[in-house]
Parts: sequence; structure tokens; C-alpha cells
Amino acid sequence: MQIGTSLTHCLIEKQQAHPDASGEFTLLMNDIVSACKVISSYVNKGNLIGILGSAETENVQGETQKKLDIISNDVFTDTLMQGTQVAALASEEMDDVYHLPANAKRGKYLCVYDPLDGSSNIDVNVTVGTIFSVLRAPEGVENPSEQDFLQPGTTQVAAGYCIYGPSTIMVLTTGEGVNGFTLDMDIGEFKLTHPNITIPEDTKEFAINMSNQRFWDAPVKRYIDECLIGKEGPRGKDFNMRWVASMVAEVHRILTRGGVFLYPIDSKIRAQGGKLRLMYEANPMAMIVEQAGGMAITGPERIMDIKPHKLHQRVPVILGSKNEVQILSDYHKA
Repeated sequence: MQIGTSLTHCLIEKQQAHPDASGEFTLLMNDIVSACKVISSYVNKGNLIGILGSAETENVQGETQKKLDIISNDVFTDTLMQGTQVAALASEEMDDVYHLPANAKRGKYLCVYDPLDGSSNIDVNVTVGTIFSVLRAPEGVENPSEQDFLQPGTTQVAAGYCIYGPSTIMVLTTGEGVNGFTLDMDIGEFKLTHPNITIPEDTKEFAINMSNQRFWDAPVKRYIDECLIGKEGPRGKDFNMRWVASMVAEVHRILTRGGVFLYPIDSKIRAQGGKLRLMYEANPMAMIVEQAGGMAITGPERIMDIKPHKLHQRVPVILGSKNEVQILSDYHKA
């Protein structure tokens, strides 16, 4: 694929490479693209149309929802419901599986999504994004249940995110590498701008919320302490620290120039299993990172090997440049 090729054209080319393809996946991706364009427009307008601030409600996670959380969820859900490619949907912002109307045609895919990741930053104009994952629906099931969604990350058909920053960029993998497409606002089309993204194996940059330092387990403390000591310590090099509190922004930086992102288990969140959602955040981001040559673990195990046990399950997340994540993996096994 050449720089400047439209995302639509790239999807059609991929479809043509599989003679048995029905075109259903291409249509689903077009719906996802359409939803992200609408959300991008809302994010860019912000308080010009009065959509910033709290909605004064909570989602199933117990988190306060922003107005844009609800709007983005409605946009994504309604857009995917208009097509015939999905059998059911699941969102971080909805308590349960979202079923299609009784008379609606069922497709062969399930879609899970975080419609506006990092929304706590929206009121201060910091980068946010949408994360999504596509799974296969069980054959012959009229209304897929929560259990049908509980597939390990290794079964994902596709995963991606759309980042709403100075430019709107969609990053996508279908299991054959990772590509990035920038939205050309003048023509309303995503164009290939970041082909064959590869994460550098080594890095001098890490991202973690240092305010939780006193709660960390020993392997993470050891790793961060060694980074902070710098070239005078066992690592022999100085590190920079970053923290945006938006997973999309953190992962996008890692895909662009390398690094490690950590939201590890700690004593404060141990009872809930972690902070980030396995289905909506960890699995899709793990697929993207691994397809770009990086690693994604909870600490002791590979994220995509986890067999989910509930829709809103939380897990620890450590991902990024392969050699650094491997060190963290080794420390957890020591």
C-alpha cells in the first residue's frame, strides 16, 4: 500500500486478496470509520456546542461519565446497528450486551469498544480516543450472550483505535501488521500516512502514574527504581518519564517512537483485578502492540492468553518496546 492510499481502498484490496471474503468485514470497518469521523467532529467542537463537562451519571464501572462519553457511545452503537454486520455489541459505557432488535438481520461479528478513552482529560483539551475490537460471533446464535463475548485476545479478527489530537489518526491491525491512517478533513477520508508501524525494541522512556508508587508490587518497584537511577545504575542509561492518563495517547506515542506503558497491579486495586478493562482496552491494544513487534503482559502472563470470565473484567497492563517489557516479565517471574 502506498502513502496516501485511502483506508477504504486498503480494505477493499485486503478483501480482494481473500476470494472467499463476503465483504461483511469491509462494511463493518466502514461503519467504524464513519462513527469515528462523527466523534472526531464532536471532540473538535467541544464547548462550541455545549458538550463538555459531567453528565452527572455513572457507568457500570462506577466512573463518572462525561457528556461526550454518552454521546460517543450513542454514535458508535447507533452507527454499527444501522449495518447488518454485527450480531451484538458491548461497550465500556453499557452494563450488559447490547442486542439487536428482534427483526434485525444478524451479522457474523461481535464488536466491543471504549467509545471515548481518556475522557477525564476532555475538559482540559488533552488527547482522547476510541478503542475497538472485532470478534467472530457464534454461528446459529440469535442473541449472543455475555459468554459468547468472553474470547481470549488471540481470537480477535481486528483491533484498532482512533486518536483525536492535533490530527485524527486511525491505527488498525487485522493480524497482518499495523497501519496508521490520518483523516483529511477537507475530503473526509482517512489516508495511509503510517504504513507498517514497528515499535523500536529498545527505549529510554516509560509511562506510569508515580502517585501510586507506594502501592506497587516489588517487580514494578525494582524496574522503575532502576530507570530513575539512570546511567549510574544497573541499566546504564538515563530514562524519561511520561504520563498522559489517556491509554490511546500513551500507546500512540509508543507506536511512534518506542517506550513502555505501565498500569500494573497494586495493593490499592488488587481486589478488582487491575485498572484497565480486558475486553475494551487491554486486548485490542495488546493485539496492536504485538503486531507492531512489541510485547503486552499483565506482569506474570501474556494479556492475549487470558480467558475472560466477565464482560467488564479488569487486568494489569504493561506493554511497549519488546526488550523492556521482557525485563519486566523476567522480574515478575524471579
